[in-house]
Amino acid sequence: MLRISKLTDYAIMLMVELHTSDDQVLSAHNLAERSGLELPTVSKVLKLLVNDHLVASFRGPAGGYAFVREAADVSVAEIISAIEGPIAMTECSVEAGLCAQEDNCSLRGNWQRISVAVARAMEGVSLAEMAQPLRPTSSPLQITTMNA
Repeated sequence: MLRISKLTDYAIMLMVELHTSDDQVLSAHNLAERSGLELPTVSKVLKLLVNDHLVASFRGPAGGYAFVREAADVSVAEIISAIEGPIAMTECSVEAGLCAQEDNCSLRGNWQRISVAVARAMEGVSLAEMAQPLRPTSSPLQITTMNA
């Protein structure tokens, strides 16, 4: 099963909170209250989002965090990359030399192809779209395989 990490899920939640805050500057404490997340977790995620220039931070008594771009211009892929690094299905999808099996395996090109497809799909979903409520499907997406 492929899943994003909890931190990445939280990052998207926080980005949606900032997007829907009508351009207000929100403190980490306020974001923690609004999202129902623990303050240390919110602070950690915000630091990563600031480092990738997806969120701006402001100091002082009225300081906090604010959204820097239009939500339609921020893709889910950018947020995932800010928290987890490059989107890749396997280590060898990112760069050569990271896998101990590389010399004996001919799958790298195919894994890269799959990684690109997944990244493109995530690039095609904006934060603005994520902010729009959508009913979950009744059953999770399942891929069936055929036995040879």
